[in-house]
Amino acid sequence: MIMQRLFQYIILFFLVQWSANAQTLTLEQAIQLALENNYDIKIAKNNLKIDERNNTIGNSGMLPIVNANITNNNTINNINLTQANGDERELEGVRNFNLNYGVGLDWTIFDGFRMFARKEQLKTLEEQGKAELKLAILTKVGDVYATYFDLVQQQLQIAALDTAIVVSKERLRTAENRYSIGKASKLEVLNAKVDLNTDISVQLKQQELLKQTKIRLNEILARDLAIEFQVTNAITIDEQLNFEELQTNIENQNPQLQAQVLAKRVAELQLKQTKANRYPNVQINTAYNFTRSESPFGFITQSYGRGFVYGFTASVPVFNGFNQNRNEKVAQLEVENAQFQLEQQKMNISAQLNSAYASFQTNLQLIKVEEANLEIARENLDITLAKFKIGTITTIEFRTAQQNYLDASVRYANAQYLAKLTEINLKELAGSLSLE
Repeated sequence: MIMQRLFQYIILFFLVQWSANAQTLTLEQAIQLALENNYDIKIAKNNLKIDERNNTIGNSGMLPIVNANITNNNTINNINLTQANGDERELEGVRNFNLNYGVGLDWTIFDGFRMFARKEQLKTLEEQGKAELKLAILTKVGDVYATYFDLVQQQLQIAALDTAIVVSKERLRTAENRYSIGKASKLEVLNAKVDLNTDISVQLKQQELLKQTKIRLNEILARDLAIEFQVTNAITIDEQLNFEELQTNIENQNPQLQAQVLAKRVAELQLKQTKANRYPNVQINTAYNFTRSESPFGFITQSYGRGFVYGFTASVPVFNGFNQNRNEKVAQLEVENAQFQLEQQKMNISAQLNSAYASFQTNLQLIKVEEANLEIARENLDITLAKFKIGTITTIEFRTAQQNYLDASVRYANAQYLAKLTEINLKELAGSLSLE
């Protein structure tokens, strides 16, 4: 058919022209660039590194604390002395010197098992950081998918507009030829020019939207916003998505659910640490010190010493103004809130899954309908164009057929894009979106 061949030529010309001016950016390349450059992913990676570095036995309070100390005190005094026999002495600039230095160790050996709960909490926070990193990656990769295929469907629309413009130019040429031999009026030529200019105007607006979307993708990829590129010209849909399989994957892989489960565990461990305040706290301490002092007056004018000091400190909480009970009740409420948030998250994700899957099934049907409509519109335009050349139909009928073809092309591209968006959303919810 004439229109089908024409459309294929337009697509080929479109791709050749773009290839001459810009390199093709594949979806895989875009994903890789996002994983390497995107700022949200970089921040999430650094947050995970912070959690990993915090997860140590020292940070949990299990290790002793060793300090080296030094104290040096000096005094200079003017002294008036009255002795027992009544003699008086006056001294100026009398200096006293006192130096202490050494190494001390303090070690909490029992704190009601708080340190063990704290260590487990640090480990849980690290796992939560991993889930949050996975969520950040899936979110940004999902943005890459959505923006990339938005560009694809926009390119398809521009190709359809290019076809419409070629047809409008052919119509104008035919009208001018008919007018020159007296078979058409000037009005037919003017109408053909107006419709051609309308098609060009729509194309310019679509090209502007395409450029804006490219800037958006460059922003997600965290690279120069002015980089010019083209994307592939096809949208493939995974029609084999299974609802039960998606639901199972969500329960096992969804990073939002995983993070919320871990948040509940963190709250439980915080409650455990709060309850540890009911138990005794035992610390051992030891040190090795050196001392030296000098004083011009007194029975001892100079002294030196060194020695080992050791002991322990134990404290037992008895009463703290009922704050312990209050703190435990608050921590218990935090655990309950975490449980409520987990249940709310499960319901929210389940609602998203059901809604997205219903949209996905509808969009698959729309693709088939719009594909059939496009074939009909293409055939209709093909016949209309042939009839218009021999003058058996009016310009209004021709423009209607042309507009129907353009609308069908746009609806078909849009149906493919919407189906792809719901597919991306479903895989993102299931934590199974490809990162390669």
